[in-house]
Amino acid sequence: MFTPSLQMYAGVKSYNIKGKLLTKKDFQTLSESRDLDEFVTRLKNTSYNDTISKIQKPYSSQKIEIALRDRQVDLHHMMMQASGGSNVMFAYYLRFILRNLKIILKGKILGRTQAEIEAALSLHPEELIKERDIVLKALIAKDVEEAVSVLKAIGIGEDVEKAYSLYNERKQIQILDLYFDKSFYENLSRTVKSSGEFSLHSLCGMEIDFYNIMSILRGKFWNLDENQLQHIIVSNTSSESKEIFTRMISADSIKGALNELLGTHYKDLVPQDDNDVIAKFERAFERRIYDTMNAQFVRIFGFSTIIAIVRLLDYEIRNLSSIAFGVEQNIPSQTVMDRLIVKES
Repeated sequence: MFTPSLQMYAGVKSYNIKGKLLTKKDFQTLSESRDLDEFVTRLKNTSYNDTISKIQKPYSSQKIEIALRDRQVDLHHMMMQASGGSNVMFAYYLRFILRNLKIILKGKILGRTQAEIEAALSLHPEELIKERDIVLKALIAKDVEEAVSVLKAIGIGEDVEKAYSLYNERKQIQILDLYFDKSFYENLSRTVKSSGEFSLHSLCGMEIDFYNIMSILRGKFWNLDENQLQHIIVSNTSSESKEIFTRMISADSIKGALNELLGTHYKDLVPQDDNDVIAKFERAFERRIYDTMNAQFVRIFGFSTIIAIVRLLDYEIRNLSSIAFGVEQNIPSQTVMDRLIVKES
């Protein structure tokens, strides 16, 4: 139970973590590293020292990302315990496990070897909550069909079957991401609604809107039909949102779908031109979510700050992983920085 004393305790921890988040200047310095050795050396001068020091040479962006994700998992788990085992925090925690399942399933579909799949995984999220069995069974499954069958035990098998069937039809591997994400957001929506934390309805609702809108836009890009589009969106939303999503689905083009948002509070996110509209809208919406999470810290120890800090940590890990990849691939620093979502100085 999330008591006032627990809320205070978790709130203090949230502010403490936020104070240690990296700045735009930190990211800039890291992006200018000549190689991964220099990147690691520079990152050791931050709160990531203990985490990054555990990585064995030779360094790779994959090894670095896994180590960073493990630290993120530890902090999320700590905040989950600090909040008295909040169901909403646990719903967000499940994203780590679903991420591993995505890696396994996509790896098997793409014909990657067992060693390649295992190298991309860390079972640390499962170990912390003592739930390794399902992921291990999916990992050692002899083929995709057996892996999908394994996932039926945790209630997402039907969605995964639909995803695999649609993948075979369209050959778009990102379709798997949509269905896994749908399971995540449907569970999040149910959990938030039953939590009694009304401050989270709009905060988490915005993330659910983001998933639904982006799924519709990507689905249209892949030429999915209206019935298929209806199946990939989270259905337990407000009647007003459902009406907007239905009109977006029925629109005859991606631009037409976006225009349905012009009468909503997302109208300023709609690109003005017709070039690369999905990517531009996605980045603008991601920025809106990031800024909204930062804005929660004007509240004094509200539950929303606890959600906000785990979300801001996710943005930070994504940024660091992108920089590590950019350094590894010799991508210019400014190109890497332009792709990040960071707090402006």
